[in-house]
Amino acid sequence: MKGIPKLNRIRAVALKLLEKEGSNDVSMRRVAVESGVTAMAIYHYFPSREALLDDITQSVFAEFGEQLASKSASGTIEQRFRKNLDAFLDFALFRPRVYDYIISQPRAGARRYPRDFQDGKSPTFNVLMELCAEGVRTGHFRKGEVWEIALTLAAETQGLITLHRGGRFAMSELEFRKLCHRSSERILHGLKKPAR
Repeated sequence: MKGIPKLNRIRAVALKLLEKEGSNDVSMRRVAVESGVTAMAIYHYFPSREALLDDITQSVFAEFGEQLASKSASGTIEQRFRKNLDAFLDFALFRPRVYDYIISQPRAGARRYPRDFQDGKSPTFNVLMELCAEGVRTGHFRKGEVWEIALTLAAETQGLITLHRGGRFAMSELEFRKLCHRSSERILHGLKKPAR
């Protein structure tokens, strides 16, 4: 790690701690020790622990948003919704502590619905909203408030993930993923424009 610039070392160590142990174990002192800098050096880049956590999670979430957009770019609209859901589940299940910090923990600066979302500030919600907008625009879905449609889909998935992370489902990860898909399919089916 010696060859990596100081700021990148600090970010890498903080992210590693967040992913392995959770946000409560990310302290400025510990990050400093593990990144080989003084505690005061960290404050040169980040005024607080919260600023450090916000910096690393914003970066991770922006990267994840790009992955979602890429995975959701081809196929039928149903296939793209499934790809979006699979990618979101992958993120939540493979990076659970990062997911928890970004989605579940109260924190200053967290995006708020509706304004932050409507202003395009959520890299992941933007992708889901665009899929919903396309569904309405192309007549695949009934007319409706696109932001609320996307919110319903996101909240349903995030609610299931929260219950899963809380140990409320007695099922394997594969069974949980299938449950998420069935639940999402029910919502998407309800959005479909009736055949004439």
